Amino acid sequence: MSVSRIFPKQIVPILSGGGTRLPAHIGILQALDDLNVKHNTIVGVSGGSIIAAMYARGFTVTEMKHLALNTDFRQFADFSLWRLLREGGLASGDIFEQWLDEQLDGVTFSTINYPLHILATDVNGGGPALFNATETPDVKVSAAVRASMSIPLIFAFKQFEDKLLVDGAVLSEDALFRDWQQDGTPSVCFRLQSRQKKENLGKKKARFALPTYVMLLIRTFMSALAREYVHAEFWQRTILIDTGEVSAVDFDANGADKEALFETGYNTTMAYLPEKLKKQYSRIS
Repeated sequence: MSVSRIFPKQIVPILSGGGTRLPAHIGILQALDDLNVKHNTIVGVSGGSIIAAMYARGFTVTEMKHLALNTDFRQFADFSLWRLLREGGLASGDIFEQWLDEQLDGVTFSTINYPLHILATDVNGGGPALFNATETPDVKVSAAVRASMSIPLIFAFKQFEDKLLVDGAVLSEDALFRDWQQDGTPSVCFRLQSRQKKENLGKKKARFALPTYVMLLIRTFMSALAREYVHAEFWQRTILIDTGEVSAVDFDANGADKEALFETGYNTTMAYLPEKLKKQYSRIS
């Protein structure tokens, strides 16, 4: 059977989760290219919104991979326990937002040419906050990404109008799977998950300081969130990318770690997407 008969002509990729594991999402996009799966719209959630925004801005997979491999993520970890108490996060997120805005040339949703949707979570109202050309045409894409990837306790919450915005990965699945192109094009969610890494805390309790405790709490929360049950209704439209013990908050990731993440995203998509789409296509044909 030919590839064209197995695959739908196009999908809407939903890049969900990630944090500092964003090279995995770049690998996913490379696999879509190699599988000749087209996409005319892209959705970004949490760390996945970083890559979704860059793709919508016109970055190639090669350019994004080069940028990820050569960017020191530690520059975004301007941690302060005092800020955690005052603003709800160890880092302000301002350094990251400024960096991303420079990469995107300051574009707003009304000036970006590729249909882009970014989802964050409003903890004030408890629901999704959607950024796109229709809802927020004058908002900078970098500001929306900053809101969507506000990992609780790591980045301070972002206020937008009457909303208090945090990580979009907190959203339930039904907020992700909508008819994004309003033409029945199927969506596929690529969701990163990882396993909790056991840290060596040493023998002396005195070394178990508050910063270490906070980071362990965040890692546990993000790992539990990534392992959340996938509802049967959405299983055929979800691909889980297992990043092993690499956490969403591993700011010290080196080149080898990032290359491994890229390969994981690529290989998992190549292995599982064809069968997922074949089953989905057979149901709607």
